[in-house]
Amino acid sequence: MVYRKYFGTDGIRGKFGDHPITSEFFIHLGFAIGNVLCKNCTSRIVIIGNDTRESGPILKSALAAGLSCSGVSSLLIGTIPTPAISYLTQFFNADVGIAISASHNPFDDNGIKFFSKSGKKLSKKIENHIEKELLEIVYKKNNFLCQKKYQQFNAINQYLKFCESTIPNHHLNLKGLNIVVDCANGATYQIAPTLLRKLGANVIAISCQPNGININHECGTTNIFPLRYRVLKEKADLGIAYDGDGDRLIMIDHLGNVVDGDQILYILVRDRIKNKKFHGGVVGTLMSNMGLELALKRLGVPFLRAHIGDRNILKALEENGWTLGAENSGHIILLEHSFTGDAIIAGLQILSIIVHDNTTLKNLCKGIKLLPQILINVQLNQESSNPLDSHIVQHVSAISKKILAGNGRILLRKSGTEPVVRVMVEGTEATKVIKLAYHIANIVKSKKIDLTI
Repeated sequence: MVYRKYFGTDGIRGKFGDHPITSEFFIHLGFAIGNVLCKNCTSRIVIIGNDTRESGPILKSALAAGLSCSGVSSLLIGTIPTPAISYLTQFFNADVGIAISASHNPFDDNGIKFFSKSGKKLSKKIENHIEKELLEIVYKKNNFLCQKKYQQFNAINQYLKFCESTIPNHHLNLKGLNIVVDCANGATYQIAPTLLRKLGANVIAISCQPNGININHECGTTNIFPLRYRVLKEKADLGIAYDGDGDRLIMIDHLGNVVDGDQILYILVRDRIKNKKFHGGVVGTLMSNMGLELALKRLGVPFLRAHIGDRNILKALEENGWTLGAENSGHIILLEHSFTGDAIIAGLQILSIIVHDNTTLKNLCKGIKLLPQILINVQLNQESSNPLDSHIVQHVSAISKKILAGNGRILLRKSGTEPVVRVMVEGTEATKVIKLAYHIANIVKSKKIDLTI
């Protein structure tokens, strides 16, 4: 197994100002990317976009400077959703697409995600090459002789056209629909309200005033309560929440019920079966609710669980020749349109179904009943190098067999994007699930096995 110092589940992420999320490191990173990814390329162009964090422009400039040192030109496309970069990398025939974003994390975090020429996330093999190059070029920094080789470009209109092109039958009239849109003060703040209004919807936009430090703050997919409140207050037909970089989607129906990635995936599958446009199966993750698995089983649809991360979902889809996959957190992959989760495109598909069937979001969720599930993030300290040692894992496995008796699941995993251990418990009885989740979280936090439950 190759030791990875910088890359996590999805690119590189951390606190801005702390290594490696610094201007100096991003100059080195740009140089390494140019050496590894663009050595034998013809265009030698890299596209760079960012979300609304105040640190984005700083890191973007540093990265572009590093790229220029390796002889690579950068096309800076400003504030734009991460999935747009996947599309625009292909559209501009660039060698690499880069999103400077920490996705759903707080504003003081930042990071970087990479897309290949085809619009797919980079493979772990290529990430390892970049890691190796980074270790070597530390000693070459005195060789940096840079020339400015980057330019600004507004690509929002091109991405809007692409999103519209994904609408079934290329026509969608949302006239009469009242939609509350929560853009998390993030990268979708210009695009989502504009597009939905163009399609005829009456849009009430919230969390669309980014100031560099309010991205994901008590809004968006990580806190849907403001959206739920506004949907009920306005008596809207539904609400749509995005995360900071626009690759996650969570919805709210007219009664205030949350509709997550599992339910959205189910709606898409059932509609395609109804219209005889579905084949194969679907891919979820280890976090997907058992209720989704049971609902798909009733439809006769095969279901696979991949490891966390849309790159792993994509791999499973391609291996099986399937086209639909999702994480319950709201990453929805529709392979006929994009190689990564695109919240705006996924939302358009659901709105199209609502209009075509003349129904409500709540009605579309009939047929899937999610099991009670609780997720607790246990914060790690610097001493927590191995928070999930074998004794704890074995003890939790024994608890699962004793308490849940096959009618639920317990999942422990160290996050690849944040310094936390995620404790997920799922079962048929909500009270039992909550009690068990907090019991296990305390064990992970204290690293002391408790036999009292």
